[in-house]
Amino acid sequence: MGSENGPGTPCVFAFSAAACRAMRLLVAAVGRLKQGPERELAAWYRKRAETAGRPLGLRDVEVIEIRESRAHDAERRRVEEAIALANVIPDGATVVVLDQRGASLDSPALAALLGGWRAEDRAAVCFVIGGADGLAPGLVDRARVRLAFGAVTWPHQLVRIMLLEQLYRAGTILAGHPYHRG
Repeated sequence: MGSENGPGTPCVFAFSAAACRAMRLLVAAVGRLKQGPERELAAWYRKRAETAGRPLGLRDVEVIEIRESRAHDAERRRVEEAIALANVIPDGATVVVLDQRGASLDSPALAALLGGWRAEDRAAVCFVIGGADGLAPGLVDRARVRLAFGAVTWPHQLVRIMLLEQLYRAGTILAGHPYHRG
């Protein structure tokens, strides 16, 4: 397949990633990382994920921070944050929400999902991380995948770092790089 790939025409991921348009990876997260080691680690993994993904047709590992709602009621906070999150999800993006009730995928399975979406010539994948009160049901229902990092509750700052590391790891798996050995 050459550059004649159009919308809906699958790309052959392993052989012609360059012939397809680059797929954006976005992380839309409620809350801001303060200056310090968490922000530095998140930036380090974001940069590594972007570098590892570029030759594979993945680009712009972008983190969009959404301000936490100041509403007094938890349901109102979820709704306000969901509206803000929905506003940054690109049209046509594949949506993945981080939810402790979601699927606990291993790293190769996550890499396979990304590789599959890339092979389908998807324009973007948006990973959504909610705030302290979780995500509004309407936003969860919009997701193609609900992803969990185990059954325990993690602070959103750590979830963001773990997700960015997993995006980097997925790129190395897809590239056959030895970073992932397990």
